Amino acid sequence: MNEPENNGRPLTAFVLDDEARVGTVVCKALTMAGLAARQFTDPLQFLTELKLSAPDLVVLDLALGETDAVEIIRKLEVLKFKGRILLISGRHEDALKEIERIGLSHGLDMLQPLQKPFRVAELKSRLEAAPMLAVLGKATGQPSPETPAAVARIDFAEALQKNWLEVWYQAKVDLRSLRICGAEALIRARHPDGGVISPVDLLPPAGDPLYRPLSVFVIRQTMMEWERFADRGFPLKLAVNVPASILNEPGFVSVVRQMMPSDAKFPGLVIEVTEDEIIRDPEWVREIAAQLRLCNAHISLDDFGCAYASLSRLKDLPFSEIKLDRSFVTGCAADPLKRGLCQTVVDLARRFGASSCAEGVETAEDLRCLTKLGFDTAQGFLFAKPMPSREFLHLLAQRQIEPAWPGVSAAGAPLAARA
Repeated sequence: MNEPENNGRPLTAFVLDDEARVGTVVCKALTMAGLAARQFTDPLQFLTELKLSAPDLVVLDLALGETDAVEIIRKLEVLKFKGRILLISGRHEDALKEIERIGLSHGLDMLQPLQKPFRVAELKSRLEAAPMLAVLGKATGQPSPETPAAVARIDFAEALQKNWLEVWYQAKVDLRSLRICGAEALIRARHPDGGVISPVDLLPPAGDPLYRPLSVFVIRQTMMEWERFADRGFPLKLAVNVPASILNEPGFVSVVRQMMPSDAKFPGLVIEVTEDEIIRDPEWVREIAAQLRLCNAHISLDDFGCAYASLSRLKDLPFSEIKLDRSFVTGCAADPLKRGLCQTVVDLARRFGASSCAEGVETAEDLRCLTKLGFDTAQGFLFAKPMPSREFLHLLAQRQIEPAWPGVSAAGAPLAARA
């Protein structure tokens, strides 16, 4: 088997388990899956090596002698570890789920945990399931449009000045029909030497005044491309991300108003504002939202669940959509607590006359669960990654001919694999 590669090098895995025998078995299974695996029984040595060369995957046991997985997770957050983490333990499933939740709360990319004893096939299924698909390059047999960049980070002001910025789109899917009903506009930069630069290596820090020209650029570009999509027969509802502080700047709503298409088919613009920003001062947000509605733009409450808005505040927020954060969506089919929270959000949205959207849908099992719970729309790698507008148009045309998504039916049930 050829080893999957990342920037031309084999993908790597570190296995930390205080039982050497178990670690050896896990390493062998990872090697069979095509990863270059290294085994560690000493947490200090593991962390030292990780600082020198971070792997693509970390496999963690829960109990590690004088330390444990929670301590390692805290250290991985401090080290800003960007790879995936797979928990493997003989402890009860509830313990694994709790540590997974802790990992997610620390901003780490957690795969679905695995109980000991396990079969090699079970381990492979974890690696071949999303989001590991993106790392192993097996999602659809198609190369990811977002090529890793050789340049680590670029200056946003320079990217804006030199016209390196691009708007990419991630499909938003109606869960009743599994047809594309919209898309979220996302910023990228195409460096002449470094390739495509992702937002984490591009965007200025929060509160930077450069977010105003960025927001204007994204809205203008998105509205221009809406007309292009509409001319091809796809008058979709598109969404952009704008910081609440920029919405409140003098004259910004007027700028938005001037960029709105006059086409009768225009379904309106969705402006996504994160929950933590919108709850700080709901009164002025109400005023801005009222102005935006007059020019056919509407507020979406993004990353819902991360800021813990109280119901007393929520009733005063002027939103037309709730987007549930991916940390509550991922694994909802197997986690009764997550499933209950998802149902609460659906019910809440309905009571407020808003639509509900699930972010980060990556498995058919979670999709079936979300569909049964009554979510209106969903986004996630199960459907499509963010892509340039040309590729997005191609996706729209493909889905028009073949509305069912590979692997799922309109009811979210798995379909037989296609040739």
